[in-house]
Amino acid sequence: MIRLTLIAAVALSFLALSGCNTVHGFGQDLEKAGETISGAAKK
Repeated sequence: MIRLTLIAAVALSFLALSGCNTVHGFGQDLEKAGETISGAAKK
């Protein structure tokens, strides 16, 4: 039982770490899209 819990904890930590990179990239994409929209609105 302890072994199964340990394996699940390690798997969840890998998923959490990969999710952080994905969210970070998504944030950068949104920021660039916002800058483009702002630039178009100023023209």
